[in-house]
Amino acid sequence: MQSWPVGSSLATLTAFLLLGGAVGKSAQLPLQTWLPDAMAGPTPVSALIHAATMVTAGVYLIARTHALFLLAPAAQLTVGVIGGATLLLAGFSALAQNDIKRILAYSTMSQIGYMFLALGVGAWSAALFHLVTHAFFKALLFLSAGAVTMRLHHEQDIFKMGGLARRLPVAFWSFLIGSAALAALPLVTAGFYSKEAILSGAWADGTNGRVLWVAGVVGAFLTGLYIFRALFIAFFGEEHTHVSGRYGWRVIVTLSVLSVLSLLGGLIELPPAFGHVTLLSNLLAPVLPATRQVTSVVPLLLASLAGLCGIALAAALYWRPARAPTETALWRFWHSAAGFDWLYDRLLVRPVLWAARINCDDLIDSIYDGIVWMTQLLHQQVRRTQNGRVRFYTAGLAIGSISLIAIAVLR
Repeated sequence: MQSWPVGSSLATLTAFLLLGGAVGKSAQLPLQTWLPDAMAGPTPVSALIHAATMVTAGVYLIARTHALFLLAPAAQLTVGVIGGATLLLAGFSALAQNDIKRILAYSTMSQIGYMFLALGVGAWSAALFHLVTHAFFKALLFLSAGAVTMRLHHEQDIFKMGGLARRLPVAFWSFLIGSAALAALPLVTAGFYSKEAILSGAWADGTNGRVLWVAGVVGAFLTGLYIFRALFIAFFGEEHTHVSGRYGWRVIVTLSVLSVLSLLGGLIELPPAFGHVTLLSNLLAPVLPATRQVTSVVPLLLASLAGLCGIALAAALYWRPARAPTETALWRFWHSAAGFDWLYDRLLVRPVLWAARINCDDLIDSIYDGIVWMTQLLHQQVRRTQNGRVRFYTAGLAIGSISLIAIAVLR
């Protein structure tokens, strides 16, 4: 690989093939449809899938093979474009969801989109930094959501919740901390430092990077809007579903530990403006190039302001009791994740089913049908030897014995 020049066709082809696997593994466009559907599983499993490297393995793969992507600029730029497009699509889709777990699933797609964006602009360590902090607050959010649904008889529709801040204070504060970290609330959350590192790296990358920086800023606004929409609807307003049962100490301890990590986990890597702590970068230095940083604080302030504006708009729209949204054409479009399920059904599922129907009696099936026919024929012949007649069995025993004796004598 070291002998390949920059822009080599072999390097580019190899990088794109790796990218195809990473896109499917990390639920990025256009292979993202499986992730929201996977949320049908138990909430602790969802938390593990989203927090560990189950979904983020694609990010790790590209980061570890960064030398190859540096030889294929077209593939690396594609990584960033896919990440920017995914974070925007997932952000809009999360705004049109009523299921609290699907909202969090789309938020995972969006945050992994940020990681892909970072990889696309060469901010390798920033991508892994966000991978680490995302694990903290996404596990916290899923387990907080599970703590809520567990007490609401497995109800997951946020519009059937309401008033839970008073009834479930542990779940409320945990979800609030997780939401603040997801929305990158400035200075006090881990998500702020990792997301700022990504956007700083994008701004420092030049023209292409600054286009992706705009996508990241818009995504920051959407993130604050959709996650605090869920928070205000579920935990404020009037109570719609009866709350029953109590939490055990295991739930409280787990949520408390993750809450602390979601607030303080970002202190392992601070930009120069906040003290320039580089514990993670130093750890990754032997295998990853350093992430470029901007010297101006204006891009960082704009990104932070975008997230705060999203939170403020969510408060203005959903602080008071809110009704379920009207199902307009635009709402249905984003509720179905821009129609990708519909598109997959018509481009992939239906053609495969059609081909299976017209090909149900092909040559391969004839071979297996022949094996079945031969087995049945042999079975019919063998069955005739089992007729229940003692004289027939005795004659068979005598013939067999004589045959064995004859073979022994002749040999």
